[in-house]
Amino acid sequence: MSQIPRFRRGFRFQWEPAQDCYVLLYPEGMVKLNGSAGAILDQVDGQRDVEAIIAALQQQFPDAGDLGADVRAFLKDAEQQHWIELS
Repeated sequence: MSQIPRFRRGFRFQWEPAQDCYVLLYPEGMVKLNGSAGAILDQVDGQRDVEAIIAALQQQFPDAGDLGADVRAFLKDAEQQHWIELS
């Protein structure tokens, strides 16, 4: 999967101190993200492809084993939720 994920227009990803987690803000509300989702979306910069994101996460979490399938599945889910676009 050499697609490049980008946040959809109107979505903003940020750390929310009051929630003590990453969130996705959009005009209709907010999505509170768990730690794994936050770590993955923190790598989405509109420049790196999915494989580069997986490689960065493997470096960040070396004891987690092979993260590829989980990261790909989450990004597909995030696309279906209309949080990101894969191009």
